[in-house]
Amino acid sequence: MFKNIILKITYFFMITFICLAKVSANTIEANFVYVGDEGSSALLGVKQGLKEANLQGQFLNQKYNLDVISSAKVTEHDFSGYIAILTAVDINTYKALTSTHPDMPVFNLSINDDDLRAECINNALHTIPSLRMKSDAEKQWKKKETDSDARAQAWHHDFKKFAARDLNKRFKKNHKIEMDDYAWAGWAAVKMTSDTVARTNIVNTSEMLNYLKQDLVFDGQKGSNMNFRETGQLRQLMLLIENNKIVAEAPVRGVAKPPTLDSLGTLSCEK
Repeated sequence: MFKNIILKITYFFMITFICLAKVSANTIEANFVYVGDEGSSALLGVKQGLKEANLQGQFLNQKYNLDVISSAKVTEHDFSGYIAILTAVDINTYKALTSTHPDMPVFNLSINDDDLRAECINNALHTIPSLRMKSDAEKQWKKKETDSDARAQAWHHDFKKFAARDLNKRFKKNHKIEMDDYAWAGWAAVKMTSDTVARTNIVNTSEMLNYLKQDLVFDGQKGSNMNFRETGQLRQLMLLIENNKIVAEAPVRGVAKPPTLDSLGTLSCEK
């Protein structure tokens, strides 16, 4: 009888080992690289997105990794093996990265330049709003509240709707500061990419780029279904902030024409 017990225990551990080995062999790994200032809140947003992706990945047998490099190291770094490049850099460095890695999604987390969007670089994905998107949002609100000095932002730490409150709480708990536009842009880039991996198992860079540009439907804790324009700009709701308080959202109801996210910013490429 004792011998049978030993055999059963041995069999149990053998089966467990085989199962764990099989799970390990089938684990999907996706690697991100962040290029830019390590003191930027964009990097904190990226880290928040990575933390949440790995929490979800525990149940889906997926693992997400992050490398961080400075802009000065761009030319000597090997970018092979990454699913996406996440950047908070100057415009020249950004364009160089998109040119050098044409089949890889290169997320812009910090540059609001309108001309960059108008160039319609194929692999450029802008999660940070453009200047035009902000000015359009402010003009819409000004038509409704002529005396307001509100300024448009992508995010605000007091935003509560659409589970934004929970995201703000998670971010502040982990990083001890409030979430801002750049942090949201970093979180959103990781979130939409990891969600795509979870949904489709895509880990090939060119396939990921195509999916993000053509098939993405992203909530981003803003309530609207967001996706990318042909300019590479992410359509998104804007918040109007006055005296550090949210006074409105854009598109502004009753003012925006069209009454959709396409009332904010440039829609198409320069011809």
